[in-house]
Amino acid sequence: MNKEQLQQMSQAPGFVGALDQSGGSTPKALKAYGIEQDAYKNDEEMFELIHQMRTRMITSPAFATNKVIAVILFERTMRGTIEGMPTADFLWEKRRIVPFLKVDKGLKEEADGVQLMKDFPELGQLCDDAVRYNVFGTKMRSLIKQANEAGIRAIVEQQFAWGREILKHGLMPILEPEVDIHCPDKAKAEEILKRELLAQLDKQTEPVMLKITIPSVDNYYKEIVEHPMMLRVVALSGGYTRSEADVLLSRNHGIIASFSRALAEGLSAQQSDAEFNATLDASVEEIYQASIK
Repeated sequence: MNKEQLQQMSQAPGFVGALDQSGGSTPKALKAYGIEQDAYKNDEEMFELIHQMRTRMITSPAFATNKVIAVILFERTMRGTIEGMPTADFLWEKRRIVPFLKVDKGLKEEADGVQLMKDFPELGQLCDDAVRYNVFGTKMRSLIKQANEAGIRAIVEQQFAWGREILKHGLMPILEPEVDIHCPDKAKAEEILKRELLAQLDKQTEPVMLKITIPSVDNYYKEIVEHPMMLRVVALSGGYTRSEADVLLSRNHGIIASFSRALAEGLSAQQSDAEFNATLDASVEEIYQASIK
């Protein structure tokens, strides 16, 4: 594990940009960017268009301000290039941004009020590839829809099991047990989640990272943020607008943003480079300010 990158992820002010939209969420991301589905004929063309969008963001001056300290990549983005360099190498060498990789393959059907990650026997193989591409860490998402104790425990156990496998490859895992912001008893779900996370963290021998939904109660995850086995806690925007997410995040000390849709909000394929860069710069500044409070 790169020591300079480890130090940056543990201490540097800033936030994590999530550029890891996968097959299911890519059409939505492109539509928000001003590209309709009739602009591409197949997955190959769709992924090429989203790569162009991600490249435009990464090469923008807004990403050269040391405010974006890390970026989460989709697998195809990791295997691609930016300005002739492998994406992860460009991020670190040209932008001083730490590269992470999304490693889950989507969600199972809902059971016990949650959606576990789909089985992925090739996880170790993908981790080996990530190491070869000079990626620092990984991220994997599961989803909590109900305050169901058995379901939430299963999610946390799966996240930590994957995390231990990822650590064996020398990578830093970001565990992401997202609580749906529309969960009918969100605060109760977070109570169960916090208890299960602390129980697992107490058994950990190596630090991990955590990506969470901004909690209903301000600073609710304080003990997790301060736990010796927690390198850093980041928060997703979870369906809130950027301004809503920024306000909520700023009230939770020690947690930084890891926004996807909220980071790209307002960007359009039709914008000139000057307009695009100005919009992204304003977005980066707003999210940065919310992350350092």
